[in-house]
Amino acid sequence: MFKKIGPGALVAAAFIGPGTITACTLAGVGFGYALLWAVLLSVLATMFLQEMAARLGIVTQMGLADTLNNQLPSKAIRYLVITIVLGAILVGNAAYEAGNIGGAALGLEAVFGENHTMYHPYVVGFLSFILLWWGSYKFLEKVFMALIALMSISFLCTAILTGPDLIALLKGIFVPTMPSESLLTVMALIGTTIVPYNLFLHASLVNEKWKSKNDLKAARTDTVVSIALGGLVSMAIVVAAAAIPSEEVTNAMHLTMALEPLYGEVARYFMGIGLFAAGITSSITAPLAAAYVANSCFGWKAKLHDWRFRLVWMAILSLGVFFLSFGIKPIEVIKFAQIANGILLPAIAFLLVWMVNKKQLMGAHSNNRLQNLVAIIIVALTVLLGAKSIIKVLELA
Repeated sequence: MFKKIGPGALVAAAFIGPGTITACTLAGVGFGYALLWAVLLSVLATMFLQEMAARLGIVTQMGLADTLNNQLPSKAIRYLVITIVLGAILVGNAAYEAGNIGGAALGLEAVFGENHTMYHPYVVGFLSFILLWWGSYKFLEKVFMALIALMSISFLCTAILTGPDLIALLKGIFVPTMPSESLLTVMALIGTTIVPYNLFLHASLVNEKWKSKNDLKAARTDTVVSIALGGLVSMAIVVAAAAIPSEEVTNAMHLTMALEPLYGEVARYFMGIGLFAAGITSSITAPLAAAYVANSCFGWKAKLHDWRFRLVWMAILSLGVFFLSFGIKPIEVIKFAQIANGILLPAIAFLLVWMVNKKQLMGAHSNNRLQNLVAIIIVALTVLLGAKSIIKVLELA
């Protein structure tokens, strides 16, 4: 089974980042186990969309942006879509990279204490650079599988230490409820799991591992197992956070500190290690995804060690370290990225469903009626998410 795990592990690592950890922490602190169903819903929706992206990538042996370029009929529409894709993913990933590196740095602080915290972002940036510069796809795949295993064990152990009420936990997962003022938290849980750049990343990565339509079953197994594991990690964070008094916790770092007096020093270390693994995986996948998107959009056909590919991920990584090191919050850039992502997610979800229904493109591997029914529901959900993201940014403007 482990030989079949690959691109899905990178996708799972990409969505379990500091943003997801913070959303899950706030969900657990504010609503206990009541919103676990939202995590389950978002994981199932992510599985479905990522499976379509992987299937498209294997059948066409092209990236998502390449396929869009070939399939969109109008040159004006092609340029519009590619511009939005580049703007949302390249600029967005650069803006959010500081948060990814910061999450890993907080994990180091939780494990090693507050000594030399000013150097932690540089340590994370250097590790990310080394892995991306010298790593082949197979090497990165193994690194991510190891980091996901570390992250999963850390967060699951943390959740177990809190001694959860299993009946209440199962009820939270399988009986949807909407406590007062929980709507924004539900949207945050879904929005941090269904990530538009992961669709581009997945469609490109499957070409690195699989070259035949006979591998579709292996790709599906990889997607389901990896994303299910990511969902389990998210649920474990919600469970751990639910055990902490609400006034003590407002973010992921507070959660690591709040666990120590209640459950002993080991809980803080587990949480810190998990936070470090989550941060560093996201700090690698965000630049990697940006490079793959640029590669597809510009038609470079470049490999991991091509100078153009490296130039893109180095720019994203450097900007993340720069913003974090000097305490710069590029608010306007982040607002632009949120608006662009708000447009991109439903647009790409719709175009993805459209492409996997094209018989001349997908042949016997196009969607069936049940898949299309589920796809319509998910596209409607992405429209709601996108609208909420845009409205939130405009309200803050």
